[in-house]
Amino acid sequence: MEAGKAIVCHDTLTNNGWRMEEVGVRQPGDDELLVEMVATGVCHTDTLIGSLPGGAAPIAFYPRVLGHEGSGYVKKVGKGVTVAQPGDPVLLSFAFCRDCEVCKAGHHSHCDSFNELNFGGPHRVFALASKSGEPEVGGAFFGQSSFANLSIVRQCSVVNAKDLVFNRTELQLFAPLGCGIQTGAGTVLNAAQAKANDVVLVMGLGGVGLSAVMGARIAGCRRVVGLDRIESRLKLAKDLGCTDVIDGSKLGDKSLVETIKEVAGGGGPTIAIDTTGAPPLIKAGLEGIRNRGKFVQVGSAPFDFNLDFNMFQFMVAGKQVIGAVEGQAYPPEFVPQMVQWYREGRFPIDKLMRLMPAQEFERALEE
Repeated sequence: MEAGKAIVCHDTLTNNGWRMEEVGVRQPGDDELLVEMVATGVCHTDTLIGSLPGGAAPIAFYPRVLGHEGSGYVKKVGKGVTVAQPGDPVLLSFAFCRDCEVCKAGHHSHCDSFNELNFGGPHRVFALASKSGEPEVGGAFFGQSSFANLSIVRQCSVVNAKDLVFNRTELQLFAPLGCGIQTGAGTVLNAAQAKANDVVLVMGLGGVGLSAVMGARIAGCRRVVGLDRIESRLKLAKDLGCTDVIDGSKLGDKSLVETIKEVAGGGGPTIAIDTTGAPPLIKAGLEGIRNRGKFVQVGSAPFDFNLDFNMFQFMVAGKQVIGAVEGQAYPPEFVPQMVQWYREGRFPIDKLMRLMPAQEFERALEE
């Protein structure tokens, strides 16, 4: 066992079940690495999963350690590990099997075993110091459980960064590349396959949405529209590449669909991306896109929400609904690409970041 600290979820976030405490970390298996984290992003998925009552779904269990936007240095490797060696800096992303037909076709983020490998049953990694026994706390969330200063990471979740980063500060800055930023930019470039003549609507301008805006700028889209209710986000979106913004709290007497079509040039956007999971926005986005338009769902909608639309009208309009996870990206290729864009000045991810001490995790979750 290695001695460490982790944010352990004993119960839901709303029940104040998350606590920073001392833990023991088991040794890595054949296809695993022991990684010392230097930073981790905080993602809505962490709070979503960590707010589910235990037993409410197969993915809802406690105790566990969440976190899935980690970066750090390798301390130990299992005998089957080839991706990195002790001392290497690494950036972490989601887990995938490599063996299913979907992975073999290059669509790793839609792996047949995605739920099992990233959300699934207790993969015992951590031991509570107060109990001093065998590992009883679940890890391997998205292959990494990065809400810990030491964690066991699956080899498939690792991107070796020894040729990508110059120092520890950069390694911290790049931590969210493997999920939130990859999800936003990848959704535009990979899932929607945006081109220069596209008009892109991004609904929700958090980290994922703003990354989608930057992705649309890289694609050279002629018009990029951002939708949110927070003034500071709308301002930042314009700085990052939005040609137009919509303040959802100031629609006046117009409907959201009318506003979307008007701001997007009359016919509506050719691509709409929802990062919020809010049913009213999902419905408005699908209705607001023009004929032959693409609607891409990225945000997690309520588990019991079903999308209802007229199939005949949908068929005639030639619209497409696309589900996208992790930007349909392959991290070993897409993460280095994002780093290159950053160095070229085209992908200013530093404008999205704020570094906070791990001890202030509760404030980070609130903000």
